[in-house]
Amino acid sequence: MKILVLLLLVGVAKGMYYTNCELASVLQEAGMDGYAGVSLANWVCLAYAESSYNTQAIDYDSDGSTDYGIFQINDRWWCTNGQFPSYDGCGISCSELLTNNISADIACAKIIVDQQGISAWYGWQDKCEGQDVSQYIAGCDV
Repeated sequence: MKILVLLLLVGVAKGMYYTNCELASVLQEAGMDGYAGVSLANWVCLAYAESSYNTQAIDYDSDGSTDYGIFQINDRWWCTNGQFPSYDGCGISCSELLTNNISADIACAKIIVDQQGISAWYGWQDKCEGQDVSQYIAGCDV
C-alpha cells in the first residue's frame, strides 16, 4: 500500500502529460486554431517543443528567470512568482500555469502572440518554424 501511495505522489508531482490529440482538442475548443494566424498544428508543435506537453514543466533560464507550464511562459515578462521582478504582462501568478487546467496558459499565450507573435517562443523557432507541422495533429479528430 505504501508503494502505491508513493507511486501516485510521484505521478502527481510530474504533472499531467497531454497526448498531442488531447491537447489539440483542448486548444481547438479554446479557439486557438487560427488564433492570430497561428494554425492548431503550430500551437501543438510549440507545446511539444517547449514542454513535451507537460503541464508542470519548469525551466530555469541562464538570466535567472524561469519558464512555466505547457507553453513555458516566462516570469520576467508574463507572470509573477513573488521572487523575481516581473513585468507581469498576463497579470497572473506563475503557479496558475502549473495546473492541469491549462486555461490560464492559453489566455496568457494569446496575449503573448498578440504582442510578439508565435516567434516569441524559441522552441517554436527551433523546432516548428518552416517545418511541416501537420504531423502534430495527424490522426486527431480535430
